[in-house]
Amino acid sequence: MSITPTMNVQTCVEQVCVGFESADLYYGHGTDNAWDEAVYLVFTVLGLPFGHDDDSQRAVAQRTVSADEWQHINTLAQRRGTERLPMAYLLGEAWFAGLPFHVDERVLVPRSPIAELIVQQYQPLLADAPTRVLDLCTGSGCIGIATALVFADAQVDLADISGDALAVAQKNIERHGVQARVRTVHSDLFSGVDGDYDLIVCNPPYVSAQEVAELPPEYHREPVLGLLSDEDGLAIPLQILRQAATYLSPGGVLVLELGYTWPLFDQRYTQFPVTWLDFDGGGEGVLAIGRDALIRAER
Repeated sequence: MSITPTMNVQTCVEQVCVGFESADLYYGHGTDNAWDEAVYLVFTVLGLPFGHDDDSQRAVAQRTVSADEWQHINTLAQRRGTERLPMAYLLGEAWFAGLPFHVDERVLVPRSPIAELIVQQYQPLLADAPTRVLDLCTGSGCIGIATALVFADAQVDLADISGDALAVAQKNIERHGVQARVRTVHSDLFSGVDGDYDLIVCNPPYVSAQEVAELPPEYHREPVLGLLSDEDGLAIPLQILRQAATYLSPGGVLVLELGYTWPLFDQRYTQFPVTWLDFDGGGEGVLAIGRDALIRAER
């Protein structure tokens, strides 16, 4: 790819897109096609806002791209193809629930459909705004921090077994200025937390060893600790379901993502009267279950 004296944002995105289309890339970390991936790269490097009205969009498309800017963009585009790194790692940033978060190879790239639930303030699952929230297996902290920002009075704990992940989560706590209400907790599932929570939200590892081995190269750049779970991917989710009631307040709710292992869970563990959530923006395999239902399921 080469720059011309008249290169603008539109031309820049087009050239990057052509390069992505010719590479053997897999999309699934915030985009699902070469064009959106190119826009993601170019707009982030240039500091351009996403989403414009028609007039603003035309003005942005004509914005000149300097030779230095193009060199930076082109270098990252080349690395995307040769190293098969998710774009979020190359840029050090991913968007979740309409918010930017720092990410790197210490954490998974945020992509949970739970983002839609957060924007909707967890309705209709919650009767009242929660005062205490646990984001279990927090990774980058995106779920818990975004939840804290929609519930201004909530105290939120971000728990993870990985100290590296908690370092990233702390960086995001500071980025969003929620240090007074959000904290990190080093914990192997519930081992390091205490007290009762009105809401527990968890996107845990739920991928079997066989499925991990078959994932595209981009997913192998992510920490396997955040993906791998035994027993066909269900071991960790089941442990959470069997322990969560102890840490939920009366009327408390667990929201748990199982991804594409959810049909297997639904077939094997009918004793859990879960509600499977629907998402307008796509995504599946997220359940909700209340404290009382969890207690009854274990009797």
